[in-house]
Amino acid sequence: MAQTSTTSLNAARRTADMAALAGGEVVDVLVVGLGITGAGVALDAASRGLSVAALDAHDLAFGTSRWSSKLVHGGLRYLAKLDVGIAMESARERGVLMQYIAPHLTRAMPQLLPLASYVEASSARVYRAGIYAGDVLRRAARTPSAILPHPRRISAAETRTLAPGLRTDTLTGGYLSWDGQLEDDARLVVGIARTAAGLGARILTRCRVNQLAGDGAQVRDELTGDEFTVRARSVVNAAGVWAGQLVTGVTLRPSRGSHIVLRASTLGRPNAALMIPVPGKRARFVFAVPQYVRPQSNGLVYVGVTDEPVDGPVEDVPAAPESDITFMLDVLGSAVEAPLRRQDVVGAFAGLRPLLESSDSRTRGTTSDVSRRHALITSSDGVVTIVGGKLTTYRRMAEDAVTAVVRRHGLRAGPCRTRRLPLVGAASRAELARLDAPERLIRRYGTEAPAVAAVGRQDEALGESIAPNVDTIGAELVWGLRHEGALDIDDLLDRRSRVGLVPTDRHAALTMAEAIFAKYATGV
Repeated sequence: MAQTSTTSLNAARRTADMAALAGGEVVDVLVVGLGITGAGVALDAASRGLSVAALDAHDLAFGTSRWSSKLVHGGLRYLAKLDVGIAMESARERGVLMQYIAPHLTRAMPQLLPLASYVEASSARVYRAGIYAGDVLRRAARTPSAILPHPRRISAAETRTLAPGLRTDTLTGGYLSWDGQLEDDARLVVGIARTAAGLGARILTRCRVNQLAGDGAQVRDELTGDEFTVRARSVVNAAGVWAGQLVTGVTLRPSRGSHIVLRASTLGRPNAALMIPVPGKRARFVFAVPQYVRPQSNGLVYVGVTDEPVDGPVEDVPAAPESDITFMLDVLGSAVEAPLRRQDVVGAFAGLRPLLESSDSRTRGTTSDVSRRHALITSSDGVVTIVGGKLTTYRRMAEDAVTAVVRRHGLRAGPCRTRRLPLVGAASRAELARLDAPERLIRRYGTEAPAVAAVGRQDEALGESIAPNVDTIGAELVWGLRHEGALDIDDLLDRRSRVGLVPTDRHAALTMAEAIFAKYATGV
């Protein structure tokens, strides 16, 4: 195996790390779950000088973390519910993520509420109050306006420029505001996990925890079937909607957030996210977020999001039901000129939010009013379970969880460092702009983009797109195998590159992906 950096995750490193744990190594912190929260816990603990093992039954970002809206919210929704505390926390965490932690994976996203007959005056007033209050929070969080500009009212002409697909018959203008956008949620998880690995954390996917206790876990290697014990001084259960299956006393009320995927051309190639109020619902919107905002952008648009309670068994990969798809098409369709048809939907996905069951009778039958605050629950044998919260506040959730186990078990640890700790690939926006690499690679890999591009130059085929209408090049799949912990084709297409968000694109890319995997997977 060629020598790689200390942050690299691959099959060879997995084998070595698993052998160390199976051989009896005792770690300070065992983390179960490698979504955004679990990866964040692993990084926080490792950055404090603690020894860490983090396990997942599937892959990095396999669960809810990859099914988000690809946004880092500033808390507008929580302001509408007068939950200023969680709104302020969201604004702070959004700011540090965009300025210090992952500038390469984040950018300012213009979002637009059209002013037209299909937007009730009361909804417009609530939205206007919210975006200006949100700007106060932005300033309080010390996020510069150079990163997130001030909101303002704009003319009908500017509204049409930003969203050419809107109906224009009653359009009088719009409210333009700004929030944070992620290049991709799964890539954020990969970056966090690799940064933790660079600080010594053992990051192991395809390792299923069958039994969990305060001093470790019984684990099965899902690739070989081998079973072994991991010993630990403390344990954090960050398994998301599956957390209650590992410990007793944790009752979750999952909420389904569904999205649909459209081609940007279907909506006239919008250059801002559209916010369309749901009729009869206070402060609830369906939004359409372009995958990347630039003049005449093409690509995909993510439309969401629903908030429906889920009963019964938790699926590994939940599906967006037809009722959710119809709902989103109807609300968005009321605001755009061209009719939206079911066949315009090129993909759909759903994630399950791990919300803590509430005793408040007012929230029964709905999850939209269940608090998004995170909670720590400690079992009788000392397992700390973290649930609730949301992607934007993952860092604060991780900080609280690690602080809790450090105090409970008397671990020798330094202070939390993650508020200013850059992820793999991070640099200032000025430094990123000077990199000699394609813009798209810089947005996804940051300072590693030139190295990814160099892989493409070593073999002409790796510099080419892996399928028609797909931006991903072969070199990215090789990079995923060598440095990002991908162990099979599903990892590459569904979580490292996200080609799988559009099933027809995935099918078209499969032959090339199989050829690359066959050639480069051995010995990475």
